[in-house]
Amino acid sequence: MPKYYEYKEEDGRACGGVREDLRQCLLESPCVLRENKSPKQCLKEGHCRSLQITFFACKRSMLDTRARFRGRKGY
Repeated sequence: MPKYYEYKEEDGRACGGVREDLRQCLLESPCVLRENKSPKQCLKEGHCRSLQITFFACKRSMLDTRARFRGRKGY
């Protein structure tokens, strides 16, 4: 189960769950903790790639007119 659902407040923004999980993944990655790089640099290097793709798909589905019927991607 994603960390978002475990004792967290509801984020009213779109794709908030994916955003929170991506943020936590980046902050807990060895790139940030051991190498002292910024989360932005680690994201460019490919860390937490699956969450980044999920977040992109969620944001893209907001612009898709078919999302009215299918719902937003992600959680």
